[in-house]
Amino acid sequence: MPFLSAVFAPVQLNDSEQVVIYAPEYLQRVSDLINSTDKSVLNNYMILTVVRKTASSLDHRFQDAQDKFLEVMYGIKKSCTPRWKLCVSDTDSALGFALGAMFVKATFAEDSKKIAEEMITQIKMAFEDSLQYVGWMDVETRKAAKEKADAIYNMIGYPKFIMDSKELDKVFNDYTVVSDLYFQNVMQYYNFSARVTADQLRKAPNREQWSMTPPTVNAYYSPTKNEMVFPAGILQAPFYTRTWPKALNFGGIGVVMGHELTHAFDDEGREYDKEGNLRPWWNNASIEAFKKQTECMVEQYGNYSINREAMNGKHTLGENIADNGGLKAAYKAYESWTRKHGEEEVLPSLGLTNQQLFFVGFAQVWCSVRTPESSHEGMITDPHSPSRFRVIGTVSNSQEFSKHFSCPAGSPMNPARKCELW
Repeated sequence: MPFLSAVFAPVQLNDSEQVVIYAPEYLQRVSDLINSTDKSVLNNYMILTVVRKTASSLDHRFQDAQDKFLEVMYGIKKSCTPRWKLCVSDTDSALGFALGAMFVKATFAEDSKKIAEEMITQIKMAFEDSLQYVGWMDVETRKAAKEKADAIYNMIGYPKFIMDSKELDKVFNDYTVVSDLYFQNVMQYYNFSARVTADQLRKAPNREQWSMTPPTVNAYYSPTKNEMVFPAGILQAPFYTRTWPKALNFGGIGVVMGHELTHAFDDEGREYDKEGNLRPWWNNASIEAFKKQTECMVEQYGNYSINREAMNGKHTLGENIADNGGLKAAYKAYESWTRKHGEEEVLPSLGLTNQQLFFVGFAQVWCSVRTPESSHEGMITDPHSPSRFRVIGTVSNSQEFSKHFSCPAGSPMNPARKCELW
């Protein structure tokens, strides 16, 4: 309680305060580890954590030391990121919604939000249509799953308040900036952010509250709110461009939309109902069947390796379910779009059909290069599979991919056993 009281100050806590603990076993093991670890090691760890958190805000002596540390941990050589990019990144971290207003005005076309909403609707319909073919799920649970998908709330582009300067000022009214004192500004932002968080205690959840700033190139699904959020930052190339062929857009941002939607039904998201409550809403038979179905993916991804280090298929299960479900829903939505609007013109010189282009659009968003050290760190801590296997693992489970690329039966990209949940 003393720790929580310090974290939530100046909000007053008492011994009757309800605390939700999502991972009691983890916290117990961490507590045991702390109690059994030499206090000097704990002190060093806490000091290092503070130094790492603040080093980028200090002068070159600290940044040079951090560069050496990062080289050992991730194989990253001395950072050559332009200073303007660092400044923009720091501004987004602290004043992201103010920066977001500028970003939206400069990059986000007025009809982009409408187009994204239409795509999400099409993908949601495709996902719900697929539910009727999920043979391992009983009728009652399947009906409840459709209701949950129907109830998912979409937040696209940016929150409305950022385009109103008066409303934006209210958000940062309690944050004071001091000229020429960068480090002090950073520390004051941490305090300001903590006060904002503490002030939300005991208040009803605000469904309109964003956990990502508009320029962020990412998206998320919130199980406790049953909502999906797609900031303006990800509604850009290579995920989406309003003038691109629909095949590329469905293969890019469309799969991301399907991915976030499927998170509502992965190994963790499925435990929350359509209102965001953590409660049992599946029949026991469907729960057991779901677990049985997931064994295929756990085994499949567990057989992949990076630099001779095997992946942990159980650790990445939730994201793998979302990748596979997202690709399937997005492709089905694209097929539906072509039936309604007719086939698009084929891009010249590529020698690819539009169906093949869809899968290329999906694959290219995961093009990346990582050092061996960074790959090792990702294998241990990242719930996502390495980018290579987010592509290979997912498309090798796709009947449509095998069909359109004429992969021989039994080949690595068209195995006899394909893993499928949704």
